[in-house]
Amino acid sequence: MTAETDKLTKLSKEISYALRHAPWEYELEMDEEGWVLVEQLLSALHKDEKWKDVSEKDFARIIESSEKKRHEMSDGKIRAFYGHSIPMKIAKEAKMPPDILYHGTARRFLKSIQESGLLPQGRQYVHLSQDVQTAQSVGMRHDSKPCILKIDAGQAWRDGIKFYYGNEKVWLADMVPSKYISKS
Repeated sequence: MTAETDKLTKLSKEISYALRHAPWEYELEMDEEGWVLVEQLLSALHKDEKWKDVSEKDFARIIESSEKKRHEMSDGKIRAFYGHSIPMKIAKEAKMPPDILYHGTARRFLKSIQESGLLPQGRQYVHLSQDVQTAQSVGMRHDSKPCILKIDAGQAWRDGIKFYYGNEKVWLADMVPSKYISKS
């Protein structure tokens, strides 16, 4: 990893923290869809010596080079796509999901999921993966041999469960009842 790549990775994490978890620490004014003025975020970052030279071009480079597509910019604003833990609920537009989605989880959570379904826990939404590989990667954060759950998202959608597009690999839901979940 080059020094430049390392710096962009650290900046991406800083931006994610600011936009997902602690906008008030950066004195950011976030709208109901999670958007913040780019200039406001830059101004907040410039207060820290290590970020004094950060520019909007750096934000664009992070967004373009990211495999996980965590952020987006539009019309002078920036936001995180998903992962928010802030008290304010970020409004999302419901969209029809693919028929099948996946969720990687630790084996120790299976009983609770079978009883209560998938709940957002400390986040605003349940995170679902469009493919098994992404679900596996997510699940491995909590268990070396995670369980991959298959979500019948198509039927859940038809039954009135709302899904929201996160990015090309991530879908979100307020919750997923256990009747739509099976072991993959």
